[in-house]
Amino acid sequence: MESRKRPIGVDLFAGAGGMTLGFEQAGFDVLAAVEIDPIHCATHEYNFPLWTTLCRDINKTSGREIRERSQIGDREIDVVFGGSPCQGFSLIGKRELGDPRNTLLKQFVRIVLELKPKYFVLENVRGLTIGKHQEFLGEIIQEFQANGYKLTEDYQILNAAHYGVPQARSRIFLLGCRQDLPLPKYPEPITATNSKRAGKTKQTTTSTLPLVPTVWQAIGDLPEVQNHQELFTKDWVIAKYGIPSEYAAKLRNLTEEENNYSYPRELDYTIITASLRTKHSEAAMQRFEQTSHGKIEPVSRFYKLHPEGICNTLRAGTASNQGAFTSPRPIHPFTPRCITVREAARLHSYPDWFRFHSTKWHGFRQVGNSVPPLLAKAIASEVIKALGVQPIKPIEIIPLGDEKLLELTMTQAAGKYLVDPQIIEPRKRDYKKLQTAV
Repeated sequence: MESRKRPIGVDLFAGAGGMTLGFEQAGFDVLAAVEIDPIHCATHEYNFPLWTTLCRDINKTSGREIRERSQIGDREIDVVFGGSPCQGFSLIGKRELGDPRNTLLKQFVRIVLELKPKYFVLENVRGLTIGKHQEFLGEIIQEFQANGYKLTEDYQILNAAHYGVPQARSRIFLLGCRQDLPLPKYPEPITATNSKRAGKTKQTTTSTLPLVPTVWQAIGDLPEVQNHQELFTKDWVIAKYGIPSEYAAKLRNLTEEENNYSYPRELDYTIITASLRTKHSEAAMQRFEQTSHGKIEPVSRFYKLHPEGICNTLRAGTASNQGAFTSPRPIHPFTPRCITVREAARLHSYPDWFRFHSTKWHGFRQVGNSVPPLLAKAIASEVIKALGVQPIKPIEIIPLGDEKLLELTMTQAAGKYLVDPQIIEPRKRDYKKLQTAV
């Protein structure tokens, strides 16, 4: 791989790698990714084995360390991007200004100023633009401006459904660059939604655009996991796929995309992965079956996907120190069960070669915490344009990492990366409050 022919980037708060993948698909080599969670680091390393994954607390990381511990060295960096943990700003949380996670935005600014990239992209929840948190956002913008960077003043909230992702997911993106460079534009929508095909989502773009893929176009060709008892004990099985939609064919690597500049990965077309089954009670399955498409099941509060609609926002659930509760997962449109991690990944625009941790809890957390790759790609493509670079399409196939990386416990992953096993605070669960509905 000749990285010097492609622009280079750094991913902060990388998670499993949704933004890394999107920027790679746009034509970047993301030579360094920083992430505090050892489980996420192992998954990131598996999917991006040729680049450096740094398992580090960003509060204790410097731009110099990122350069020295990766292939970057003294090279000029084209873009730094990332989305810090958003729970402190989320509209469904307590929205406390003093939440320690909020200070991570300041660390993003610090690392950008130390690395001095040409461009930066900051992603977060739209709650950052509302109420008292808007003042915090203003401070971030002022700090960049005071240190040689300019930003697009009218920052935008983008919905993933407008960029080919079959999911209603809105996030704010701040785009900035050095004073001597042109600002990137925000990407124009490429897909539209309408009320018939998107449940509660009203039409928000012109009807001349193609409609975003539906839930069933995204997952309808996947093998039905209830036909495979093995999936109660492992997350993969040899299975037969159905006929894919155009969207699914791309995620299965069955068709070649002209504007996808990521490195090809090895993929066994006979195996479905990330599909560990959930053991539901008979009563829960009966409730799931009786719930109408596009409605909330009243006991579990799970949303039943409409096959002709798009998915509701996939969330990660609480952190380990907040009880490690799984966020409500959507109900499959036709089978009385929650969707699998692979189905969630399809609804998030991850290709099928991309693997997640073998457990459902970590797997859903990795999907729900990440930026959909196609949305990240849309942003990254505008940065590529601003750079004046013609993306290069690689031809060499990258072998994925060691599958053992996807099975590590927190203790094992911490040992691999030589960090404290409690770098992510240990689980504190109140078993009296655990849901029994499913």
